[in-house]
Amino acid sequence: MENIQINDTTLRDGEQAAGVAFTIEEKVAIARLLDAIGVQELEVGIPAMGTTEIEAIRAIRDLGLNAQLLGWNRAVISDITASLSCGLQRVHISIPVSEIQIETKFHGRRQAMLDQLRSTIEYAWDRGLYVAIGGEDSSRADESFLLEVALLAQEWGASRFRFCDTVGILDPFTTYRKVSNLVSALSIPVEMHTHNDLGLATANALAGLKAGASSVNTTVNGLGERAGNAALEEVVVAMKQIYGIRLRINTQRLLELSHLVIKASGWSVPPWKAIVGDNAFTHESGIHAAGILKNPASYEPFSPAELGRQHQVVLGKHSGRHALNQFLQRQGITLGDAEVQDLLAAVRQYSISVKRSLTNDELLTLTSEWRSSHAV
Repeated sequence: MENIQINDTTLRDGEQAAGVAFTIEEKVAIARLLDAIGVQELEVGIPAMGTTEIEAIRAIRDLGLNAQLLGWNRAVISDITASLSCGLQRVHISIPVSEIQIETKFHGRRQAMLDQLRSTIEYAWDRGLYVAIGGEDSSRADESFLLEVALLAQEWGASRFRFCDTVGILDPFTTYRKVSNLVSALSIPVEMHTHNDLGLATANALAGLKAGASSVNTTVNGLGERAGNAALEEVVVAMKQIYGIRLRINTQRLLELSHLVIKASGWSVPPWKAIVGDNAFTHESGIHAAGILKNPASYEPFSPAELGRQHQVVLGKHSGRHALNQFLQRQGITLGDAEVQDLLAAVRQYSISVKRSLTNDELLTLTSEWRSSHAV
């Protein structure tokens, strides 16, 4: 697991999220920052989409990034030609491997699909391209047929095989078993591509990596079709915290990257979003706040400093005396225990009325009003 590579697909699968359309300038900015934080490979788009997409991919190519650039293609010669026109040296070729997908796209004709895959691989290979193959809907494919496709792709010149949980229906235990079977049979690397329809994209990505996959697709903030993909920030931090493996990614800039993609996509993340959410290191509950004030490790799994962040204690409905006392002391205000308890009741009631924690200005105003009403 020490040599795992991130292949981020924010610029392809991320942009396929409903309602998302990046400008060329936004794609360039996202690519720059992904490269700057150390992501090794970027899936930069779908050249076959035409002029604007090709222009964006060429603009990214011209940046001279350290990251490898990969274009997504169907198993169609014209798609490969479009990738070549962008100046790409690496192509990903997607092919359906489940019965339902083969029925939909090839009228159930497995051999026709295989013939088309072979001709496309050979066309790309003959032109000196690095060829990665993606088994669309691998998670629902007959396992013996999936292995047959992967082995044939390897024989025909593919350099990597992507296991795709296209509709996000796996659990980590099944993922581990299925990917282990592929890894043990192939001599080329296996890559993970997971979707979050059941909320398990990151867990399944980790399970695949644990099973021996050496590459993983991610998107910033988990952006992607339907419920999204495995989130870059979650995979990177989880690998470090759970397995002690650093993926050579600058975690200090993950929040910056998250905000860039939020702005470009027009979609925010919920405050409780892991790693990059506003509340990820924010504490209100009295028991938690008291613990944090004594020892941050009591209620934080790792230091927010690893992400360039700080923890925060806020006051609201669930706050206790310790947090309120700390706030008052910072303002140079000293109250007795009974007074703090009485003021805390006012804080809680105000929080209930506005349905959120209170700002510092609101707390100062409330404290001033309380002291005035209790003046002797």
